[in-house]
Amino acid sequence: MNIQFPALVALLFFPGGLFLIASGLVFEYIDRKLVARFQNRYGPRWFQPLADVIKLLAKEEILPTGVVKSLFIILPVVSLAAALTAGLYVPLFGFKPVFNFQGDLIVTLYLLSMMTLCIGLAGANTEDRFSIVGATRALTQLFSYEAPFLLALLGPAIALGTWKIADINGLATGQTWFILAQPIGFLVAVVGLMGKLELPPFDAPEAETEIVAGAFTEYSGRGFALFKIGRDVELVIGLTLVASFYLGGFNSPLDFLWKTLALLLVTATLQSLFARLRIDQTVGLWWRMGVILVLLQLVVIIAGKALSPVIQPWFQSIFGG
Repeated sequence: MNIQFPALVALLFFPGGLFLIASGLVFEYIDRKLVARFQNRYGPRWFQPLADVIKLLAKEEILPTGVVKSLFIILPVVSLAAALTAGLYVPLFGFKPVFNFQGDLIVTLYLLSMMTLCIGLAGANTEDRFSIVGATRALTQLFSYEAPFLLALLGPAIALGTWKIADINGLATGQTWFILAQPIGFLVAVVGLMGKLELPPFDAPEAETEIVAGAFTEYSGRGFALFKIGRDVELVIGLTLVASFYLGGFNSPLDFLWKTLALLLVTATLQSLFARLRIDQTVGLWWRMGVILVLLQLVVIIAGKALSPVIQPWFQSIFGG
């Protein structure tokens, strides 16, 4: 939709801000409920994500010994602020992005990476061994999935000749869905999003049975709540990007809802099918398979664009087009 809201309204209320945070909690509930039903469990009640956040916000913030106090407090704020800022550049709920410029795709992906960087710094800032191990795993995994995820989203951008998210969304609505033209890129984008969100089987940085809560072990109150909200916001933005690029863009809020929920169903299914991967298996998967496959697809896309002025007249002469 071409409706554009004032920047302050979009940042604080709708379609970003409070509405984006509320949507993130709803998407978290749907994700947890789907995974639970796939595993033959009942799952959380509809208000559970909100109740968890309220509980954490009401708890006392305990400052561990040996941490840099300012860094311990500011990192959760920065991670949430980066996620909310990224929401200004994507077509949330089918509405036109608040800000857009050529290359905003790269800026958005950078802002989404700030969450993992803040988590890594938060874990490394403490003296707790579980936090340090979780931070190390989070940063190692970041350098594994980030390149394939970026390359997967560059596929539609290169094919359409623009790196502006709003233009890609608009042009994709009149094209054959890129999930059909670039299936490898779609698969890498979905799995890369799961790695970015540290969803199973890529949840080694927060493996409860091994390292308690990973980098979050020393966080107990408001800081943990902000990290949790930021992760939910990142879930909505990530689903928006992948659906916008590979599922034909968004024409309306209803179009946005069914496409992002369909993607959420796919990620929930994958979470239920696979067991947790070790961190070395995750790195091997991305660099031995993910990067190679998506690079091959990019080579095909670039070659196709370069040869299309030659091939298209030839086809027209043969088939009488």
